[in-house]
Amino acid sequence: MSCENEQETNSEYEFSPQIDEAIERGLSESSFTGAVVLVGSAEEIRYQKAYGYATLYDRDLKVVENPDNTTVEHLFDIASLTKIFATTYGMMALHSDGLIQLDDPVSDYIEEFAKPSHSEITIRHLLSHTSGLRQWYPTYYAIDNSSEFVNWVVDLDLSGSPGENRRYSDLGFMVLAEIIKRVTEQNVEEYLYERIYEPLGLKNIGFNPNSESEQKIVSTSHGNPFERKMISDDSFGYRIDVDPNAWDEWRDYTLNGEVNDGNAFYTFSGVTGHAGLFAPADELSTLLQLILKDGYWNDREIISSTTVEEFTTEDQFENGLGWAMDPGFLHAENLPEGSVGHTGFTGVNFVMSPKDDLYYIFLTNRQHVGVDKSGNYPDLRSIREELSSIIFKDL
Repeated sequence: MSCENEQETNSEYEFSPQIDEAIERGLSESSFTGAVVLVGSAEEIRYQKAYGYATLYDRDLKVVENPDNTTVEHLFDIASLTKIFATTYGMMALHSDGLIQLDDPVSDYIEEFAKPSHSEITIRHLLSHTSGLRQWYPTYYAIDNSSEFVNWVVDLDLSGSPGENRRYSDLGFMVLAEIIKRVTEQNVEEYLYERIYEPLGLKNIGFNPNSESEQKIVSTSHGNPFERKMISDDSFGYRIDVDPNAWDEWRDYTLNGEVNDGNAFYTFSGVTGHAGLFAPADELSTLLQLILKDGYWNDREIISSTTVEEFTTEDQFENGLGWAMDPGFLHAENLPEGSVGHTGFTGVNFVMSPKDDLYYIFLTNRQHVGVDKSGNYPDLRSIREELSSIIFKDL
């Protein structure tokens, strides 16, 4: 596959040939069928380019009749980047407004957490992935919908003591979304639009985009083959104590405008704290620019500078609050000190160096090419590391 379908802004960016080469290789190796790369600073988008096809294959991995060229306007399912651009921003806003304190027990906001096993978990623990909540669980095997989530999660055994170790947890960010809901009496989507997205002029970012509308949306997986294997095959690396045949409502079609993540789709109807957000690259760029501007936008304080600093400062576990800082997690070595970012399972990531006023966003649809014989999607680590080395060169 070539890069013949391209849309570019600022072709004079000094590193554009190297970026093109990296993405061209990813396309030719079928690591993804479409991508957008954006490089920016607090005041400008320095470079933005779309590559390949947003939709190329049907569920049988046959080329569709009219492949959809990727554009910079396309919405991507940004998977775990939702933890940053939705949930972490929401918690930052609550903190900035004095509606939460980081070391408050979660039980101050969700009374069900007052039970002895969960009473010591704080908001900081959830944001830093040190709550002891499990990394992942197929909630749709245990509960019918999101209204049952809280009672279920407080009955689930912890995997460790709160504050003891960092164990990345989707469940923790589902709980944070519930805190936002209870504090604001709005769901995450309503609160974020009113408090963050609308003041920044963002119009396309959100949950559950309408694939029948004129919005351009990138296709992801063909059903949920990876997640099914997580549950059905103990040798795959995930030991989940459920009967794989106890639930069977799996999707079996190409996903476009539906969140890939099973928990987000099957249990939370697309709106929750760990996954589900769709966005174009330029609106994610605006959100990063807000951080580089210390929380101000057009001379208006959106998030206090004190909150921005608190959340993006490295903690004892070598990460921020919500924001990842571990180079190994970010798939980016030799980063400038204080860099933050995150990755997402659909094939998306970003890295930002606040002190250098520089960031990049890399969005792909790696799931659209299907899983390999072992059941895995293409590994983007090497391309991510290469992009990081190109963009942060000599810093």
